[in-house]
Amino acid sequence: MKNSITPGFISWVWGILFFVSCSSPDKSDNKVSAILKTPPFVTLTDSIKRFPGNAILYFERAELLAQNNFHEIANADYKKSWDLRNDEGTALRYASNMSILGHENELINFLQNCVTQFPNDPEFKRLLGEAYIQSGKTHQAISLYDSIIEKNPSNFEAWFERGRMLAQAKDTAAAIASLSKAYSIQPVNTFALELAHLYAESNNPKTLPLCDKVLENDSTHTLIDPFFIKGIYYSNTGQLEKAIIQYDSCISRDWKFTEAYIEKGVAFYKQKNYDGAMNTFRMAATVSNTNPDAYFWIGRCYEAVNKYQQAADYYQRAVELDKNFPEAKEALKRVEKLNG
Repeated sequence: MKNSITPGFISWVWGILFFVSCSSPDKSDNKVSAILKTPPFVTLTDSIKRFPGNAILYFERAELLAQNNFHEIANADYKKSWDLRNDEGTALRYASNMSILGHENELINFLQNCVTQFPNDPEFKRLLGEAYIQSGKTHQAISLYDSIIEKNPSNFEAWFERGRMLAQAKDTAAAIASLSKAYSIQPVNTFALELAHLYAESNNPKTLPLCDKVLENDSTHTLIDPFFIKGIYYSNTGQLEKAIIQYDSCISRDWKFTEAYIEKGVAFYKQKNYDGAMNTFRMAATVSNTNPDAYFWIGRCYEAVNKYQQAADYYQRAVELDKNFPEAKEALKRVEKLNG
């Protein structure tokens, strides 16, 4: 059974921490010590005291700490376990925890060493590439995969990851070329859909046959991404009725797919079918009542028919759900002025 911390336990821990912080000259160390001496960590803490050279004990405590969102404390345990035993499993979990904490430079240095230490494990190269991207070091990320491809031109995973990174860097043409190469070597659905999505965003008609190919191979008839991507293509190229059909296909396979409702509603909105758009956005809000886009677009519909107070109410709801929603904030200011 997975150990987890209850709200009551959290309150108790914070009570201990408050007492410690008020009474100890070394607040930080004592806070950590207080947590490690409480269940469910105390058993492992006691074992570590008896067997301080046991890497597995540090790893298990790190995992337990991470599960309970004590990632900063877990990081020290992952490091200790890694120092005691340089194995791939520990390295991957340590790297993952550093990523969660946002320790970008430390993570990059660590992964660079892991790439050298475990040259046959592609996961470290993939993680290093992602770390480069997250820290804005796009050129280093691309160079990393270029070096892999230079040694092995048929490495479809390297081509795929390179394409994803180029897409994140907004170099769409180069991303398409790289993903096309990956798909030509290994024609799997994951590669096809990533490529099709870029085609759709580029208004490229190659979107449609690629998605249809994926659907032909879908013997279980459960995939929704091909329909959604086709909807994006049709919407981007002004073929709104066709787009709506594709979004309906998504919804028929997964009625909880909120984005399909949003995009379908936007298509209605572009047609100035505000009743159809309103009904669709309301359905999106029903499926996911914490989705700020649904409320924002309901506000847009009310604003379009000059019902500014109702629009303001829904824009306000969108802002409450997402404090970093500039379009909703601007819209709210706009309709409040119009409403007098």
